[in-house]
Amino acid sequence: MSETAPPLPPALTLTRADLAEAVRIVRPHVPPTPQFEWPMLTAHAGTRVTVKHENHTPVGAFKVRGGLVYLDRLVRQRPHVSGVVSATRGNHGQSLAFAGRIHDRSVTIFVPHGNSVEKNAAMRALGATVIEHGDDFEEARQASVAHADDHGLEAVPPFHRDLVLGVATYALELF
Repeated sequence: MSETAPPLPPALTLTRADLAEAVRIVRPHVPPTPQFEWPMLTAHAGTRVTVKHENHTPVGAFKVRGGLVYLDRLVRQRPHVSGVVSATRGNHGQSLAFAGRIHDRSVTIFVPHGNSVEKNAAMRALGATVIEHGDDFEEARQASVAHADDHGLEAVPPFHRDLVLGVATYALELF
């Protein structure tokens, strides 16, 4: 039987203390990304426009932060879980693979057939096992849950409080 993440609370609330803890987890692996005002966009929009360059993270996407917070909690609360399984079209899988490598946990990612060759290669380069299954995300997701159940791994949903909390650290930097 697969490990399952704790259920989501009725309302997704994040406190300043929660964010501070997430920053403590994220910062050793993802430095603050640069942000710059872009004068041409500012002129076009008629208001100040600042662009935050999340392409400067280790995986080139803001989602890397969510996997770090998720795996940190997993390792602290359930250290016996040897790995995670999820479904994605790319950045979520890279996030989990990046964090799995840091925490020495296996990561298996299911993607639908025809998924981006580059995203699949990026996930593999970070250490994930990538399995193509199904014609769309939902078929890949269902196969990932079954795989987790069959192999005693944790099925990571595409939306979870820890994932949101990690990602929210980029907004904290911006503000």
